[in-house]
Amino acid sequence: MSKAEKPDRARAGKRAAGRSGEETAVRAARPEGGVAEPELTRSGAAGPELTESGAAEAEPTRSGVTEPARLAVRKTYKLYIGGAFPRSESGRSYPVTSSEGDFLANASKASRKDARDAVTAARKAFGGWSGATPYNRGQILYRVAEMLESRRAQFAAELAATGTADPGRVVDAAVDRLVWYAGWSDKIAAVAGSANPVAGPYFNLSSPEPTGVVAVVAPDEPLLGLVSTVAPVIVTGNTCVVIASERAPLPSITLAEVLATSDLPGGVVNVLTGSVREIAPWLAAHMDVNAIDLAGVADEGLAVACEEAAAENLKRVLRPAGAADWFADPGTRRLTAFLETKTVWHPTAV
Repeated sequence: MSKAEKPDRARAGKRAAGRSGEETAVRAARPEGGVAEPELTRSGAAGPELTESGAAEAEPTRSGVTEPARLAVRKTYKLYIGGAFPRSESGRSYPVTSSEGDFLANASKASRKDARDAVTAARKAFGGWSGATPYNRGQILYRVAEMLESRRAQFAAELAATGTADPGRVVDAAVDRLVWYAGWSDKIAAVAGSANPVAGPYFNLSSPEPTGVVAVVAPDEPLLGLVSTVAPVIVTGNTCVVIASERAPLPSITLAEVLATSDLPGGVVNVLTGSVREIAPWLAAHMDVNAIDLAGVADEGLAVACEEAAAENLKRVLRPAGAADWFADPGTRRLTAFLETKTVWHPTAV
């Protein structure tokens, strides 16, 4: 053997001894079942190693291509004004929690400027919406019911988070309520209108017409109560600005998404989230608001203050008559609450 071959054989022997030692160590580390234990990461637990930011490092796939770890996209709940979803101009928000106190999302906290913008959008939309045929308004409400039905699971999940006992039943009742009011769209004029007998050669006809922009303080029931107060307002040709339930505003904004993707023109319904005590008096005192529904005002002092502010321009005010049962037959009271009566005199043929 040459002198040059001796070092090569020595190095080969060392490598073989190293491999043998590693195999012995691996066998010793294996449990009796023969499955190797996973390697521990920096955190001391088995799994992918964590980066400095705390996110899981991407793991290589079978093809050897590294895929980044996916982060869930959190939903942002904004206001709904004029058919768009802006943030509050004040930049404020407040945390929304579940019935068990768990954090759900941050909702925008509307300001006085947001309320003014919503009233402006509602007034701008009033001419076209009130000028549409009642049949067309009924078709659009039916379309909203269809869209709500298609997102039943999402609404049920959001209602369950608020502590609603039977969320599926509530969603079904909200869909049925929309269909019910849609059917009234071209019939309310026959019920609320009349041909009046007069002493003279005249026809005297009375017909209902929408009052204008209506502010609605939605009840604490975040879906069925909201639908039951908004639907009769818009099906009769009014536009509205809604203050959503302060405790559970998330279903209200999800309903706004349904409205935005249906055939309802932008500005017909505008949804604000935030403090009822802060926003309601501003809407009650706004000179371009024609009526206000205080269904969601539980504080007697706040309700009286809103009534006093509404008297400045003779707004119609609808006060809740005790605790409402939103599953009960609603009747036509809310349909006629925000209608004006126009009376026409026409001479008969001589």
